[in-house]
Amino acid sequence: MDYKVKAVMLDAQDVQRVIVRIAHEIIEKNHGCKNLALIGMRTRGEYIARRIADKIAEIENVRVDLGILDVSFYRDDWRMRLKQPVVQTSDIPFDITEKTIVLVDDVLYTGRTVRAALSEIMDFGRPAKVELAVLVDRGHRELPIQPDYTGKQITTSIDEEIRVRLTEVDGADEVLLVQVNQ
Repeated sequence: MDYKVKAVMLDAQDVQRVIVRIAHEIIEKNHGCKNLALIGMRTRGEYIARRIADKIAEIENVRVDLGILDVSFYRDDWRMRLKQPVVQTSDIPFDITEKTIVLVDDVLYTGRTVRAALSEIMDFGRPAKVELAVLVDRGHRELPIQPDYTGKQITTSIDEEIRVRLTEVDGADEVLLVQVNQ
């Protein structure tokens, strides 16, 4: 699939500001960090979660638990794709029971990936609460799932996509609005 960049929606400074704001909002809404854990969804959600956890540690001088989730086999559409999913391991090295879990992803679109993540999280235990933090909410929900923390809401048309680029994966921090040429 080819694409053409229509606009840079967030540059590196904007991404950093969003991370700082989301970290503050998580701390404020949860009255601190007690019993709080972050779980980032592979791939870019993992790095966003790490950055938020680092910012929380800087603000509160407390390290929150951090896990990584791969939802490849929990997705309801993996059998419909032409190729097999690339499966990586989930790594949640702490007990999630009775914790407030903040699930972190880069882009919220239909809600299906979040639904898959919720199913997988429940296989690890029963958290007290699960909240959702996303860098970008692009709309077009197919399931009744909404984020608790949103970096930026960008309404897209059906032939547009949001591409999140992060230094750890792509060599740069930016959020692009792209036109998809199918």
